Amino acid sequence: VHVAESGGGLVQEGGSLRLSCTVSGLTFRDHAMAWFRQAPGKEREGVAAITWNAADTYSADSVKGRFTISRNNTANTNYLQMNSLKPDDTAIYYCAAGMYAFLKADLYNYWGQGTQVTVST
Repeated sequence: VHVAESGGGLVQEGGSLRLSCTVSGLTFRDHAMAWFRQAPGKEREGVAAITWNAADTYSADSVKGRFTISRNNTANTNYLQMNSLKPDDTAIYYCAAGMYAFLKADLYNYWGQGTQVTVST
């Protein structure tokens, strides 16, 4: 199984980024997908999750109203649209695949290597 994130980078406060995550080696449409992030010196935290059919999404309180998770099962890809970015959003963002769309890292079996997002003031 291969999970590959892309789309990270440096952006100014208030700006936007769109992260993509492409998965191969498993039946994408059978899996929930999620994004987690980890800032230096902090624990990994769940950001957003989406069920296999996109019927339900879940977001951390810290990103509600700013970040949107979505997926395209035909393209084996899910996305994290991040708007109104803040310096506190600076972290490595990880994509993960699992069976249940909850924001708990233990529920996800497959992980990408991460993509750096840096928000400057």
